[in-house]
Amino acid sequence: MTTIRLTAAQAMVRYLAAQLTPSGVPFIAGCWGIFGHGNVVGLGEALYGVRDQLPTYRGQNEQTMAHAAIAYAKQLGRDRAMMVTSSIGPGALNMVTAAGVAHVNRLPVLIVPGDVFAHRGPDPVLQQTEVWADGTVSANDCFRPVSRFFDRIIRPEQLLTALPRAMRVMTDPAECGPVTLAFCQDVQGEAFDWPEEFFTPRVWRRRIVQPDPVEVESVAALLKGAKAPVIVAGGGVHYAHATDDLRRFAEAHQIPVVETQAGKSALPWDHPLNLGPIGVTGAASANSRCAEADMVLGVGTRFQDFTTGSWSLFSAPGRNLASLNVLAYDAMKHGAAPLCCDAAAGLAALSDALGDSRFAAPDPALKADWFAAVDPLTAPPGEGNALPTDMQVVGAVQRAAGPDTVVMCAAGTMPGELHKLWKATRPMSYHMEYGFSCMGYEIAGAMGIKMAEPDRDVVCMLGDGSYMMANSELATACMMGIKITVVITDNRGFGCINRLQIGTGGAEFNNLLDKSYHVNPAAIDFAAHARAMGAEAVHVGSIAELEAALAQAKAATGPFVVVIDTDPYPSTPHGGTWWEVGVPEVSERAEVRAARKTFETRRKQQRAL
Repeated sequence: MTTIRLTAAQAMVRYLAAQLTPSGVPFIAGCWGIFGHGNVVGLGEALYGVRDQLPTYRGQNEQTMAHAAIAYAKQLGRDRAMMVTSSIGPGALNMVTAAGVAHVNRLPVLIVPGDVFAHRGPDPVLQQTEVWADGTVSANDCFRPVSRFFDRIIRPEQLLTALPRAMRVMTDPAECGPVTLAFCQDVQGEAFDWPEEFFTPRVWRRRIVQPDPVEVESVAALLKGAKAPVIVAGGGVHYAHATDDLRRFAEAHQIPVVETQAGKSALPWDHPLNLGPIGVTGAASANSRCAEADMVLGVGTRFQDFTTGSWSLFSAPGRNLASLNVLAYDAMKHGAAPLCCDAAAGLAALSDALGDSRFAAPDPALKADWFAAVDPLTAPPGEGNALPTDMQVVGAVQRAAGPDTVVMCAAGTMPGELHKLWKATRPMSYHMEYGFSCMGYEIAGAMGIKMAEPDRDVVCMLGDGSYMMANSELATACMMGIKITVVITDNRGFGCINRLQIGTGGAEFNNLLDKSYHVNPAAIDFAAHARAMGAEAVHVGSIAELEAALAQAKAATGPFVVVIDTDPYPSTPHGGTWWEVGVPEVSERAEVRAARKTFETRRKQQRAL
C-alpha cells in the first residue's frame, strides 16, 4: 500500500477537496473560518495549502459565518455545502445556534471547531471548560443535540472513518443535516502515513429513495376515497428538485396545493392549483380548503405548528392524513399514513396508482377573493403623513423585483407578511429560514445565497431588531464585493412579538424600545452605520422614495442598504389561523383572562391524530 505522510489537518482538507458532486465540482465549496489558538496552527496551515481548491473566507462572527454556509446549501437544494471552523471555546459555542438552524431545516454544513489537547498535558488550556465529573467532555459537546453526526478526533487515523461518515450524512436525503467534527488541537498537527487511495476523488450522488409498493397503495386508497383532498408542499419538494413533479401530479389529478414557509415557490403564485400559503401566516384561500379537506397529503413537510395551526387547522370530521417524506420520523408524525421515499419518485408512483382519478378543481373565487382583500394592502399609499406599513414595503419590493430576484428573510414581522403577500414566480425565488426563525440569519444568509447563485438579484428584508443582533457580515459582503440589497424596516423594536404580547392580553412591555427601561430614546442611524461598514446606504421617508432607492440599488456594485421607518402595529388582518402559545391561567389583567378563555376554546379544536 502506497502512503503519504501528512498531518491530520492536511489530510482532512485534502480529502474534502476530493469529494465531488456529479457535476465534478467539490461538494464542500469552501471554508468559512475565524482562526484562534484552537485551529490557526494546524487547520489554518492546512487550509492555506489547499486555498486554490478549497477557498477559505473570513467572516466577523462564527455564528453568522455558519449562517452564510447554511444559506448557500439551502439555495442550491443541498447539492453542495460549506465547512466552518473556529477556535476552541466561545468561538465554537457561537456556532451552536447555527447548528440548530441547520438541524431543524435539514441542511448540510460541516462544523470543525478546535478542541482541547487530546494528550491533556496542558489542561486546562485557555478557553477550556472543565467538567470535573467527566474528563471526556469539552464545550464542543454542546453540539451533540444539534448535530446529525458528531465525532471528536483524538487520533489522526480516526479521520479514515469519520470523514466518510460525515460525507454520508451530509449527502443522505433522509439524514441530511449538520456534522460536527471536534478536532483536538494537538491532533491537527500530528502526522500519519495515509493510504493514497483515501484521497482518490469520489462522486457523491443524492440517493433516490424508492417508494414501498404497499405504502403507495395505502396512500392511493385514501386519496381515491377522498372528495376534497389537499397537498401541503414543504421544503422537501425543493430539496428533492421535485417542483415540476409536484406540478404534474397536481395537474393530472386536479388536487390543490398549499405551501409552507419552506415550500413556498414550489408552484408559481398564479398557478390555478396553488391556493397559497398555509397556517398561522397563511392565506384564507389555503386555510379554508385545509379546514374542509377530508384527505391531507404532506409532501416534504415537517408539519410544524405554524403549518398546522398547532394541529387545529385540519378539522374536517373523518379527515385522513398521509405524509410523503424521505425521513421516516417525519413520514409517521401524528399518525399519518407514511409514504417514505423521495418526493419525485413518490409522486410518480402515486400518480400511477391513481390512474385517471381526478377531483373537482378548487373554486377560482378562493384565490380571487384573497387577492382582492390583500392587494390593496401592498399598493402604494395615498397622500398623508402616516408611517408606512410592512405590507406596503413588501409591495414596493415586489414591484421592483425581476425574474431573477430572490427575496429572503428569517425572523420578526416580515416572514409572516412575505408568506402571505409575496408572489413567487419560480422555484427558490423565496428563501425563508423559518424552521428555527433565527434572528441574525438574514444578512449572512443573503451573502450565502449570492455566493451560491451569483447571477441572482438577492434582496434581504429584515427589521431593526435582527439588524442589531447580527449585522457584521455586511462588512464582509462589502470587502468581498458581494452585491446584495438590504431593506431594513425600522419599527423601533421587536414589533412582531409586541403584537403577540398585546394579542394574548399582555401589556406592552420590553419589546418596543420606547416601552423598555431606557433612559434615553433610541436614535440609531442605521444608514450611517451601514455606510461605516462600507455599504452604500440611504434612509428613505416614504414608499415612493423606497421604490426610487430600489431602482438605484440595481446599479450598485456591492451591498446597498435602504432604511425605512415603519409602523410597528399593523399587520395583514386577513387569513391566518390560531397558534398555541401558553396564556397564563391566572392574571390580574382582564385582557389576559379573556385571552385564556379563547385559548381554552381553541385547544378543544386540536386533533392529536
